[in-house]
Amino acid sequence: MSTVVLTGAVRSGKSAAAEALALARGGDVVVAVAGWDGDGEMVRRIDAHRAVRPARWAVHEVGAVPDWVAVVEPEAVLVLDCIATLIGAIAWETVGEAEIATGEQEALGAQRTAALVDALLARAGDTIIVTNEAGWGVVPATAAGRLFRDLLGRANRALVDGADAAYLVVAGRVLDLHALPAAPEWPAT
Repeated sequence: MSTVVLTGAVRSGKSAAAEALALARGGDVVVAVAGWDGDGEMVRRIDAHRAVRPARWAVHEVGAVPDWVAVVEPEAVLVLDCIATLIGAIAWETVGEAEIATGEQEALGAQRTAALVDALLARAGDTIIVTNEAGWGVVPATAAGRLFRDLLGRANRALVDGADAAYLVVAGRVLDLHALPAAPEWPAT
């Protein structure tokens, strides 16, 4: 069984790449859509996930507590779209509207994020994880935003390190991250 990570910017083509991989694998597919009930925009986005997926695919709304991962049958391909939303929920639940995150809050957020990452990487079945890249420039104005950026960056590194394949999706193009060096090297002179 394999784990594949697709990372990149918002609307870069990650979800389409995940769908293509799941279709190519064949069999049952469970799409885990990160979100929360009660927000009209989020409900609309989850409905859109259901509308664009093949009718035979199961689409479920999931939360940041990773117990749902073990419920997905190992024979099914799991597509998580997108872990960044779950990590955003962890950051918000951890610090809320606080101006500054405490060390204890940062540790709690890291612990919850690691539990989610570990559950996904330990899954017995094929797993496709869609994530976003954040923190490429602007420093978030809120403690929750800064915690999200830090948690997501660390989670993405752990996911890519633990995955069988990892791709950066940019403008609909897919770059193989495992084909790239993991450490910098001095240029040859």
